[in-house]
Amino acid sequence: MTHFCGTNFKAGIFISLLILFITTILKAQPKKGIEIISSEKDKKVDILFDGKLFTSYIYPEDLEKPVLFPIYTSEGTLITRGFPRNPRPGERVDHPHHIGLWFNFGDVNGLDFWNNSYAITADKKNMYGSIRHQAVLEAKSGKEKGILKVKSNWVDSKGTILLVEVSTFVFTGDATLRRIDRTTTLTAESSKVTFKDNKEGMMAIRVDRAFEEPSDKAEKFTDANGNPTTVAALNNVGVNGVYRNSKGIEKGAVWGAQADWFKLSATKGSEPITIAMIDNKKNIGYPAHWHARGYGLFSVNNLGAKVYNPKEKEFVYSLAPGKSITFHHRILVKSGSFLSDEAMNKEFTEFNK
Repeated sequence: MTHFCGTNFKAGIFISLLILFITTILKAQPKKGIEIISSEKDKKVDILFDGKLFTSYIYPEDLEKPVLFPIYTSEGTLITRGFPRNPRPGERVDHPHHIGLWFNFGDVNGLDFWNNSYAITADKKNMYGSIRHQAVLEAKSGKEKGILKVKSNWVDSKGTILLVEVSTFVFTGDATLRRIDRTTTLTAESSKVTFKDNKEGMMAIRVDRAFEEPSDKAEKFTDANGNPTTVAALNNVGVNGVYRNSKGIEKGAVWGAQADWFKLSATKGSEPITIAMIDNKKNIGYPAHWHARGYGLFSVNNLGAKVYNPKEKEFVYSLAPGKSITFHHRILVKSGSFLSDEAMNKEFTEFNK
C-alpha cells in the first residue's frame, strides 16, 4: 500500500512538472493572429500582429483628435514621425498637428479641425475644432483579422457637437504586409454641417525622416487661416523617399493630382518599405485629390478640388441634421520589398469589389 501511494505521488509530481513545462513553452511562443487590446485607463487600443505591436489607437486628453500612433512595419521598424509625442534626434519639429495617422478636415462650418494643436493660443481656439473620443464600440481579435470600432464627436471650442463619427478599422495582413481598411461615417448632429473646399484633409499620415524627399532648402507653407510654417533644410543622410501615384506621376508633381492610389517608398536602414493609401469608388469626390509634401506628409482628400486645381469647380458639401456621409479608405505598410504598381492596382481592385 505504501509502495502504491509513493508511485502515485511520483507520478503526480511528474505530471505537474510536465504541465508546467508545456505551459512555459506555449507562453514563450508568439501569439498567432491579430489582437485588439483596449485600455480605457491608458486611453488607447493596441493592435498586435502575432504578438508584435503594429500600432495603437490613442485618444489622450491633450490631443485634439484620436490617431494611430506609432506605426511599425512587420519587422518592427518605425514609419511615423515621433514629434511631438515621442521626438527622436534629427527629425523635423514643424506642424505639431501632424501625428501618426489621422482623419479630419480643414473647413467644417468654418472651423479648422486639421491645424488644431497645443500650438494654438487660447484667444484663437474658437476658430478651431476638435475630435473627442467617446467609446470603443467593438474590439475583436481574430486569426485572420482584427476589428476596432470607435465613436467620436467633432466639436467646436465650446464643446458643441457638429458631427458624430463612427469609424471601423479592419486589420489584416501577412508576414510582410500590414493592411488597414478604414470606414468612417460622419452624421450631422443638430444643425446643418457644411464642408468647404480645403486642401487640408482628410485621412493623412506624417512619416519618419527616411521617407521624406531630399531637400537642400528651407520652405514656407501657409495653412487655411494664413498662418505660415517654415520647414527647415536638414541633413539629407538616409533621406530617400519617392512619391508615386496610380497615374505614374512622381515626386513633388503628385501634389493636388487626382488618383486611385498613392504610395511612398523608401529604404530605412537596409529595409525597403512602402506606405500606401487607396481611394474607393464609393467615396464622394472620387477620384480624390492628394495632399502631399516632400517633408513627409501625405493624405487622401475627397472634399478638396478647386483649391488644388483652379480650373475645377469649388467643392461644397452639406449635411442636414441627422444625415450621414461615409468614406472608405485602405492603408498599406509593406516591408522587405517595394509595392509595385501592379500590386497596388490589384489592391485597388480588391478594395473596390
